[in-house]
Amino acid sequence: MISLLLTFTSLQESSLQFVVTAISFVSLFIGGFISGGKGKQKGWMVGGLTGLSYSIIIFLFQYLGQDSLFNLQQVIYHVCYILTAMMGGILGVNMSNNKSRAA
Repeated sequence: MISLLLTFTSLQESSLQFVVTAISFVSLFIGGFISGGKGKQKGWMVGGLTGLSYSIIIFLFQYLGQDSLFNLQQVIYHVCYILTAMMGGILGVNMSNNKSRAA
C-alpha cells in the first residue's frame, strides 16, 4: 500500500519514514506475540528468532539488491526490532499460559 502511495501520489519517501518504522515495530511485536503464543515456552527465543529472520531477510534484500551493508543507524533499528519481537514473544507465552491455567 505504501509503495502505491509513493508511486501514484506526490508523497516522498522521507515523509513516510516514521509510518514505515512504526508499522515495522507493531508488526514485529505482533509476530513475536503470535509465535510466542504458538511456541508456549521460551518466548524470548522464539520472538528473537522472528525478529532475527526479519532482519536477515531485509539484509539479504539490501545486500543482494543494492550491494550495500547495514549502516550504524540500520543496525540500531534492527537490534530494536529484534528486542521488540522478543517482548512480543514473552507476552505471547504469558498470555497463552494464562488461558490454559484459567481453563
